[in-house]
Amino acid sequence: MLNKPKKTKEKKTAEGRTRNYATVVYRESENYVENWQDVLADEKIPAFISPLHDRDVNPTGEVKKAHWHVIILFSSVKTEEQAREVFQKINGVGCEAVKSIRGYARYLCHLDNPEKAKYDEKDVRCLNGADYVGTIGLATDKYKALAEMMEFCKENEIYNYADLLEYAMLEHFDWFRVLCDNGTVVIKEYLKSRSWAYLQQRKANNRPVDSALD
Repeated sequence: MLNKPKKTKEKKTAEGRTRNYATVVYRESENYVENWQDVLADEKIPAFISPLHDRDVNPTGEVKKAHWHVIILFSSVKTEEQAREVFQKINGVGCEAVKSIRGYARYLCHLDNPEKAKYDEKDVRCLNGADYVGTIGLATDKYKALAEMMEFCKENEIYNYADLLEYAMLEHFDWFRVLCDNGTVVIKEYLKSRSWAYLQQRKANNRPVDSALD
């Protein structure tokens, strides 16, 4: 008799488990844990905590109870019961297996829900090494950021890559991340082309050329 392949056994072992789970913490809960975010941090599990959702409304127009969405990201598959043990320490309501970590992470700020109140991505708290910006990133976000940077350079007559990079670092971190990852080549070529066109136009009109572009 042939032995069953190992992958079948491994599949059964992982059945009913996943790495990521979510819960909700209500601010006005009867059993609210005042320092629950610190309690969660002490678990040493990477996690995302949404901004306080205090502007959500029901279909009837009533404002929902203020709450936080919480996602924990285990390094290996865990059962729902293991996740519940963590959520019980912070009085989380419910325990949901997260099928798409990117989709759920984006929901923390309603990034893909135009009908819902928007929350600032900068207000998401990341615990124990969790990377929110890296998790929510989409290819379309990169292209959008590149288009925004090109338009910004055009409107503000920016020709120097360093000027854009420093501005992005201080004022527009999503741009800065794109530039650091893989957007530099496109932007440099764009600025190089703009600089050349600018110089040619100045020379054609017999106008002095800025020393920074010469």
